[in-house]
Amino acid sequence: MLVLDKIDIPDDNIRIAVDVGGTFTDVALIAPDGVVATYKLLSTPADYAEAVIDGVNALMQSENVPSESVEEVLHGCTVATNTILEQKGARTALITTRGFRDILELRRTRVPRLYEPLYQKPPSLVPRRLRFEVTERMDANGHVVTPLDPDDLQRTIQRTRAADVEAVAVCLLHSYAFPNHEEQIAEFLRVQMPNVPVSISSEVLRERKEYERTATTVVNAYIRPVMKQYLQRMREGLQEMSVQAPLLIMQSAGGLTPEEEAAVRPVFVLESGPAAGVLAAGVTAQELGLDNVITLDMGGTTAKASLIEDSKIAYSPEYEVGASISAGNRLVGGGGELIRAPSIDIAEVGAGGGSIAWLDRAGGLRVGPRSAGAVPGPACYLRGGDAPTLTDANVVLGFIRPGELANGDVSIDTNAAQKAVYNQIASPLGMSLLEAAEGIHRIANARTMRALRAVSTERGRDPRDFALIAFGGSGPVHAAGLAEELSISSTIIPPHPGLFSALGLLLSGVEHHDARSCMLSGDALNAGSLQNVREELTSSLLKQFEAEGFAEDEVELNCSVDIRFKGQASEIRIGIEDESFSNETVKVMIDVFEDEHERLYGHRSDPDNPVEVIAVRLVGSVAGTGGEMKAVASDELPSGSRQVYFGKEHGSIETPVVGRKELASPTNGPLLIDEYDSTIVVPPGMQARLDEKGNVVMRET
Repeated sequence: MLVLDKIDIPDDNIRIAVDVGGTFTDVALIAPDGVVATYKLLSTPADYAEAVIDGVNALMQSENVPSESVEEVLHGCTVATNTILEQKGARTALITTRGFRDILELRRTRVPRLYEPLYQKPPSLVPRRLRFEVTERMDANGHVVTPLDPDDLQRTIQRTRAADVEAVAVCLLHSYAFPNHEEQIAEFLRVQMPNVPVSISSEVLRERKEYERTATTVVNAYIRPVMKQYLQRMREGLQEMSVQAPLLIMQSAGGLTPEEEAAVRPVFVLESGPAAGVLAAGVTAQELGLDNVITLDMGGTTAKASLIEDSKIAYSPEYEVGASISAGNRLVGGGGELIRAPSIDIAEVGAGGGSIAWLDRAGGLRVGPRSAGAVPGPACYLRGGDAPTLTDANVVLGFIRPGELANGDVSIDTNAAQKAVYNQIASPLGMSLLEAAEGIHRIANARTMRALRAVSTERGRDPRDFALIAFGGSGPVHAAGLAEELSISSTIIPPHPGLFSALGLLLSGVEHHDARSCMLSGDALNAGSLQNVREELTSSLLKQFEAEGFAEDEVELNCSVDIRFKGQASEIRIGIEDESFSNETVKVMIDVFEDEHERLYGHRSDPDNPVEVIAVRLVGSVAGTGGEMKAVASDELPSGSRQVYFGKEHGSIETPVVGRKELASPTNGPLLIDEYDSTIVVPPGMQARLDEKGNVVMRET
């Protein structure tokens, strides 16, 4: 266990953060004076809550933290995402307007591979036999075209009940603006099926776009029972430790939300773990005075990338889960489940320490996306896994030290790693052990590059204009090679990179998002119309914060709009810095939109094609209660050296192993910095130094 400093426990105000990954669960607590203690243990895929509860209990006991001292428990989890990826959600029914039963099948025309005419879309989360139609219809102006038929509704509910479903999604035509019929159906369902959770689109996503709204509501219903059970298990475990503190869950868009809200709208917490890491990277960049950075979060299962430009975190209105790459704002998609929900713009691929190396039918070497995870884990963990993984390859290369990891739960065995890589990769391919291990490492880098390019070059950004902040258990191992390929001149590894996302949770406050669809163009696109929508959102958000115990003056509100040229299928989100809309605000908004449109698509204004605002968004946030973290040096591991293979160009080199404190002056590679939670690899041709904040900064020599 890593203790940054001995904590003088006060009577209260201890915040505990837990980040669950596919391989490890990270726990951190912060005292009011900013001193942090952490704990790392293997995740428990059969019941992720088990590792969370065990980790919190172990850290509290180690630091002698009384249960009554805990003010908040903050959590970033992968339960919702894994439920979709593993197709283990609730048996879900969909009730929709008559004639719209097949909207989940029709989807959009997007396909992930343009030149595959026989491509088959992934099956819907709700099979056709569980999609029911009800007689009703409203038009886009709120006029009732066909009244809701009570008898038909009753028959539909009887069929739904007979199908023995575990969750119901309701999505009617135009209910984003006129939810009356949806609310009536929900009331019927909750009376006649009281034990079945009901998700209605007007409560989940009040935005136009019929397919996106239906798909998002269905995902919410599909994962809702699983998330509710998980949070109940968490609450029961905390109560067993006599911890009565509020449980707050990180959202995909950053910011925390109460467990009650996460249980009802779990679709908004799908990417909670990755979001915390980006927030922490944003704080690091701000401390260092860096305006433009690319973040790399590479753990045991996936690699995630995001962009921070002009000191602003990038957000996306939608993303996919379950495709070969999960990302927002993709020009080509359709390979996974579409989520139309606010999120930090993160691209994610299946490349991490646990990613399994394998040979395809043609004898080609592949890495991932399947992962050994925590169970059985990489072969070198000696926990039952026998498939070679990226971690095994990095052990063979000498990048990762043998010995204990994760508080002694795991002990890395070099012989087991060598055996797995040689028997299953090197020998069948007729190459040496080191060549096979290097091949696995480089292919994993190539997969990770997809995520890095998705948030940079594919967004019209030049990576050379950005610094790279790398974290996660595997990020510091691969960061230098990835930065070199992207021609990034500066790579930053923050303190305690393997626990970075958990620390990001401690920096977060409560946050809520809301949006209203509109179609404003021409004369209708004016300050008054936009301000009316903004005031409606403001009133709704402030009521929500008030119900959670926050005063109006504690809430910071930030507005943005979704804007496009009229008739386009996609939009660009533009932030509004003014506190209210004025004629000048509207003019600046349009200018900024045209600049961004030109950067992305190569052209700007067209007199025959006016702009239109299709949605107004508002984010309300309350600052976190934790103090500023103190940059206290971590426990140093033994120094020395070990043999490391840096490819054919350099071969095997006896490489010094040093601690961060030994980098007070710039030191040329090759170097290894072994730490409690990761290893930083400084290859030949790179130079490393320690900055005033405790970060390792790598540059080319």
